[in-house]
Amino acid sequence: MKHLLLSTALVLGATAASAEPVKYVLDPSHSQIVFNYEHLGYSTTTGMFSGFDGTIMFDEAAPENSSVEVSFPTDSLYTGWAERTAHFLSEDFFGAEENPTISFKSTGIKVTDDDEGEITGDLTINGITKPVVIEAELTQKGDHPMMNKPWVGFDGELSVLRSDFDMGQFAPYVSDEVEIEISIEATVAE
Repeated sequence: MKHLLLSTALVLGATAASAEPVKYVLDPSHSQIVFNYEHLGYSTTTGMFSGFDGTIMFDEAAPENSSVEVSFPTDSLYTGWAERTAHFLSEDFFGAEENPTISFKSTGIKVTDDDEGEITGDLTINGITKPVVIEAELTQKGDHPMMNKPWVGFDGELSVLRSDFDMGQFAPYVSDEVEIEISIEATVAE
């Protein structure tokens, strides 16, 4: 009996150790990016993107083997003021007509704590791709209480320079550095 239990434990352990990452798809209704920047020293102005399409390959046993790929329409931008939104979508900034999609694809993950890590990847805005690092945190993993299926949530933050993406108009009066906060939910792919 001891040998049967030990063999079963070894088989289960080997299966868990060689488990593949699980594919999750983003929930576009509960995923958003909020950014803010300083306006002439008078105020902090905020904008938001939503409507994400993307996948997370999540390896719970070895998070460093996980990956993420996300894209969303540039014109999903919301600033709270129609004239500002239109200006941001113009060639002066995002160039939404020529560059209708913003995307991020991870190139590596470094685990820094139990539920935290640094996600390195390529961010493409305004047709320009630059490497960035997102400070990420797993906020929750479990069965969604209403959907009754596996769900994960992550928060992230990073800073970018507008000028790196050819959007540096009015800098330094309007801050070149933009603070970005990310919050996403994803469900296991069917």
